[in-house]
Order: sequence, then C-alpha cells, then structure tokens
Amino acid sequence: MKTQSLLLMLLATILGAHTPANANNPSMKQLHHVDFARVHINDAFWGPRLEKHRTATLPTCIDQIENKTGRMHNFVNAAKHSGKHSGIFFDDSDVYKALEGIAYALANHPDKQLEAKADEWIDKIAAAQQPDGYINTFYTLTGLQNRWTNMDHHEMYCAGHLIEAGVAYLQATGKRKLLDVGQRMADHMMSFLGVGKGHWVPGHEEIELALVKLYGVTGQQCYLDFANFLLEQRGHGYGSTGKARQWKPIYYQDEMPVREMSVINGHAVRAMYLYCGMADVAALKNDTGYVNAMNRLWNNVTQRKMYITGGIGSSAHNEGFTADFDLPNKEAYCETCASVGMVYWNERMNELTGDAKYVDILERSMYNGALAGVSLSGDRFFYVNPLESDGNHHRQAWYGCACCPSQISRFLPSIGNYIYALSDHALWVNLFIGNEATVKVNGADVKLSITTGYPWTGRAVITVSSAQPLPEELRIRIPGWCKSYKLTADGREVSKLDKGYAVIATRGARSIKAELSMAMPVELDKADDRVSQDVGKRAVQRGPLVYCMEQTDNKVSYDEASLPATPKFKESYKKNLLGGIVELKTGSGNKAITLIPYYAWDNREAGKMRVWIDYNK
Repeated sequence: MKTQSLLLMLLATILGAHTPANANNPSMKQLHHVDFARVHINDAFWGPRLEKHRTATLPTCIDQIENKTGRMHNFVNAAKHSGKHSGIFFDDSDVYKALEGIAYALANHPDKQLEAKADEWIDKIAAAQQPDGYINTFYTLTGLQNRWTNMDHHEMYCAGHLIEAGVAYLQATGKRKLLDVGQRMADHMMSFLGVGKGHWVPGHEEIELALVKLYGVTGQQCYLDFANFLLEQRGHGYGSTGKARQWKPIYYQDEMPVREMSVINGHAVRAMYLYCGMADVAALKNDTGYVNAMNRLWNNVTQRKMYITGGIGSSAHNEGFTADFDLPNKEAYCETCASVGMVYWNERMNELTGDAKYVDILERSMYNGALAGVSLSGDRFFYVNPLESDGNHHRQAWYGCACCPSQISRFLPSIGNYIYALSDHALWVNLFIGNEATVKVNGADVKLSITTGYPWTGRAVITVSSAQPLPEELRIRIPGWCKSYKLTADGREVSKLDKGYAVIATRGARSIKAELSMAMPVELDKADDRVSQDVGKRAVQRGPLVYCMEQTDNKVSYDEASLPATPKFKESYKKNLLGGIVELKTGSGNKAITLIPYYAWDNREAGKMRVWIDYNK
C-alpha cells in the first residue's frame, strides 16, 4: 500500500494534479500549478525560444561543462580521489542545474541521445559520492577534513540543486539514480544536524525548497521537518564561516528569525530561494507566521526595491539590496538568477493566495528581467542586466561563476508551469502563451488550449472542454497593466472580477470558449519621486514588455533624445527584426526615437542603451 501511494503521489506530481504529500500536512495552497509536462507550447513567441534552448542553450552548457571547464572532470577526479579541483567551490551546482534543464527538455521533447548524455553524467556523479553519502567535489579534492566548517561554502546549496535535478530526472524518465544520490546526501546532513544534534545556517539558501521537493516524491516527513529546521536556524547567532572571514548576518538573511522579517536585505538570489523555501514549508505546515512575513517582504521589495523590468538587487557590491529607492540604471546589477527567483517566489505566492498581483510581478520578471538573460541565438548570457549601458556591456558565452547560464538552462523549458493552475472549484489561466494541455480534474480529462498573439497583441482565445461537467469556475487573469478589456464566454460578456481574475461561472457546461481582448496602448511610466536616478525621465511599456532605446536604431538622436509630454507612437510589427518584434517610433527627423523590447537589446552591433529617457513635461 505504501509503494502504491508513493507511485500515485509521483504520478500526481508529474501530471500536475494535487495530492498532498502527507495527510498529516494538508497544503494551505489555494491553487496548484499544472505541471509543464502536461502543457504543449505551440506559441509563436515562446516556441522559437524553446527550440533555441534545445538546440543552442543546452549544447552550450554541455560543451562548457564537459570540454571548456573542469566541472565534469571534478567528478571524475573525486571518484578516483586524485587530481586537483578546478574552478570555484560551488561549481558542482552548474552541473546539477544543467541536468535539471536536460530533464525538463526531455519531458518536453524526448531525445535518446540527450538522455544518454545525462545518464553518463549521472554515473560519474554517483561514483563521486562518499560512502557516508557526502558529495561535494571541492572538499573531496581539497580535504574532506575541512567539510562542514564554513557555512558559506555552498555545500547545502550544491546539495539542493542535486536534489532538484534528481526529482526532475525521475519525473522526466522514471530513473531514480540521481535522486538516490541526492537523498543519501540529505540523509548524511541529517545524521549530524537537526534538533538536538547540531546547528547550521546555509550561507546560500536553496536546500530548503529542495528538501520540500524531496519530501514530495518520497513522503518522508523528516525532509520537510529538516527544511523547517534550517529556516528556523536563522537569526539566532549560529552563522559562521569558520576562520575564513566574518559572517555578515544581513548579507545572508540571518539578522533575525525569518518570521520576524519585514525588510528585504542582503544577496538577492539567496533571498529569493529563502522565500521560496518559506512558502513551501508554510504551505505544508500551515505556518501563517511565514506567510505574514512574506507579505511584508513582498510589499517591501515591489514598492521600494524593484526595477521596472522586474529585476532586483541594485548593487554589485553585495549582488543585492541597498537602501530604499536606490535604483541606479547604468550600475544596476539585476542578476539574471534573481529575476528567475522572482518568478519562482511569486508563483508560490499566487498559489498560496489566489491573487493575480503575484502573477503580474512574475510576468514582468519573466518577459523582461529573466528573458534578457539569454541572447536570441540562445548561446550567450547576461549575468548582470543594467537599464543603461555605454556600449561596453555584452552577453558572454560563459562565466567563471556560471550560475546564470545554468539557471536559464533549467528555467526556460519549465515556463509551461506558470500558465494554468487548479483549485477545488476552478480552473485558472495565469499567462497567455499559446498551448494545448490535458489535465485530470476529479478523475476526468480536461482539455485546455490558448491561441494568442501575445505579447504583441492583447487577444487570446481560451477553450476548455471535458466529457464531464467542468469545475464551477474558469478564472482568467486580467493583467495589472491592462486598463481596458472585453471578455466573453460563449458569447456572453463577463464582468465579475475577483483578485485580478475575471470569473466565468461554468454552470455545469462541458465546454467553454472564452475570448479576451485587451487594449495594449503604449504607456509612459513614471518612477517613484524618491528614485533620484529617474527624476525627469520616463520609461516606455507596451503590454507586459518594457522598451528601451538602442544606439544602433538612434544614431543621430541617441545622446539628445527626449520624450515630448504627449508622444504619439507608431507601432509596427517587424517580422525580420530581432526574431519578430513590435517596434515603436515617435517624433521625426533629428528628434525621432526608435524603441525595441528591453529583452532584445545587445543582439546586434555594440552601442549604447537606456530604458529611462528624458521627458519634457
């Protein structure tokens, strides 16, 4: 019976249906996303990007890991207990994130050759694991006697990405060898850490959310409890780097217990992973204290410390946050990983609350801050995403610290996760991405599809059908940027709105066709007056996309460009420009300004760029 229940639970995870991992911990989530493996994307905007991921992004990561860096060779050396460690102490994580990306790609597009490559890597990883379950090539090759002496040396961070990769690969292929390696590492950690054993504050969060995923596929309460233990370790003075250097509590989100936090501080990516872990644990342990803290933190970051692109972390000094409203443009850090982290966190907040405002931020970060992190060719990457450039900031093929390329490799193929969600009484549409999907609802197949020209047009046709009566409601998000729309369901106009969702009562129907038309005018956005860097400037947005000026389009007018008080924009879809974009133009002659979507900048000749443009009132 136990084996059968675990198989059903795993199947539910793969299919996107909701089954609590443990009856003792019913989730407090109001809705649950439909897993991307059930969603076939056929979207004109995202489809080419997913193809580039498969044909360029993943091959680039594989080549770098195998041939151009020593990341995979570190595992080979660790298995032999000989040779030197190359790279940085957290480089194992790049291998695990790339494997997670491979797993997601296999779920979307089975490929025997790619799967064989992953199996080859997994064999090498498993061979590098120590008899007691420990796995980390840096310490294996530099001295196992020094392991677990520095909380900032990313042992748990690497372990977290290992576990996430193992879960993903099990779900994609049914093979659990990598998950077994991760589970043994988790058991090793719990053998000497935990209540009544030892203290530990992970310097770089990530293990917390990974342990919840491990709990989800094993049903073993100990992993959820250990994730909770690690969250509760913060803010009590346990953090330490040993003799390496001084521990900085604010940088590591260790300045106070997590449930007391109100202000987002420190390293941006670490903060995002922390809040994801808090959300996951809160959902399963019904911890309203965590939820209240996350509400305060969300308000703090979105109202005081977030760029218009959805990017976060303004400072290169700490790869994170500084004072309120300190949002420089040219010096903006806005790490790609942090924008992806905003997607992860806001998706969880949406599940907890059923509020569309979180998807508004998710979408902003996804289409702007995160998407800018990879070139249109799929093989070059931004680590830092400034909102202004003098022409000397460009994507690179790889980085010494390559967290962002490997992050993109696992994020892009999973975007289908964020389109649909389910609750007890409703189907939810969060994003407008062309797709076809089939999900199980109360034992019956429900077919969903979206046809759309988004983000270039505001029109979307959503169809839902089943052999059985549909859930009571179909809820369709109306984006926060949208000021005017019309929605009909089988010809009747829909006006009810709840927490940012238009609510369609299904009335026992077995099929519904909803047609949404959103006005998508060009808007001028004004920053908060307390953002000194943007005083007297405006940014341009159309639909979910933030636009920018590139010098290559504005050779005459770039340096002196300014927007008039009431600019008139010409909108033109350019099929052969930057993969197909809506280009914006305003003004004429020497005062003409041409703008392109921010995500597409630095894909042509080098030149200056800026998002915030001088404005003439």
